[in-house]
Amino acid sequence: MTVLFALLLGAFAWTFAEYALHDWVGHLTRGRTDFSREHLEHHRREGYFAPTPKKARTAALVLVPLGLASTRLLGLAGLAFTIGFAAAYLFYEVLHRRIHTHAPWNAYGRWARRHHLHHHHRDARTNHGVTSPLWDLVFGTLAPVEPVRVPRKRAPGWMVGDTGELSSSYAGDYVLVGPAPRPRDSEHRAEPVR
Repeated sequence: MTVLFALLLGAFAWTFAEYALHDWVGHLTRGRTDFSREHLEHHRREGYFAPTPKKARTAALVLVPLGLASTRLLGLAGLAFTIGFAAAYLFYEVLHRRIHTHAPWNAYGRWARRHHLHHHHRDARTNHGVTSPLWDLVFGTLAPVEPVRVPRKRAPGWMVGDTGELSSSYAGDYVLVGPAPRPRDSEHRAEPVR
């Protein structure tokens, strides 16, 4: 096995782990595991992410034994597999946070936001892959990403800006639902009669 192939195989293996963790551990255990409780809290409050030190400890508990075992079995290719897995995991962490906190930079980012926000706001039983739709396709949980109906009060700042209204840049991707924001008193105060 070549080192490059092992690296790519490790990244590919992460996409399966991402799907399995998100669906089978995050959702199907319904709060019976620490991971599930953290994940369900993220669904309740999208700005919430498990603390980074906690994620780092968990990642180390997986990556160190994976690296040792795969290196022992496959040598340098095993190490490359683990590096590919770890790199794909880090990419997932960055992408997932940016989905909730930053506007997309490119077509992939735009797709990832619609795909993932559909999961958050439309049907949590679908679209479990954050970086890829592959395993959703394989397991029958891929949902089409029509304009996503996002509750106005939960719309991320990058989507609505300061106005609280949907940015025209995303009009084809999202529809805000729920009551419109109340104008601030100072904006609608009657001018004094002179």
